Amino acid sequence: AGAREVGADRVELYTEPYAAAWGTPRQADQLARFAQAARAAQAAGLGVNAGHDLNRDNLTEFLKQVPGVQEVSIGHALIGDALEMGYAATVKDYLRCIREASA
Repeated sequence: AGAREVGADRVELYTEPYAAAWGTPRQADQLARFAQAARAAQAAGLGVNAGHDLNRDNLTEFLKQVPGVQEVSIGHALIGDALEMGYAATVKDYLRCIREASA
């Protein structure tokens, strides 16, 4: 609510704790935490972005569990993947992750 009061229209969830918990017993707790934060931001009238350490492995599950994410910052992982797969294939695979999350 404080972010909205100072004129922000969006917040970005810093997702490193989720990425660090990926594949561990803490993953579900982290997803619940981020889902709660997203709902609180939306209730305050804010849009929700997310970023930091999101990648092709963990992005789909994050988007499935965290409501209303409008944008994700995946530059570092995208560039790393593009070095191996090429840009076109990488972008297509990230789009697949996003589509799977909304299916």
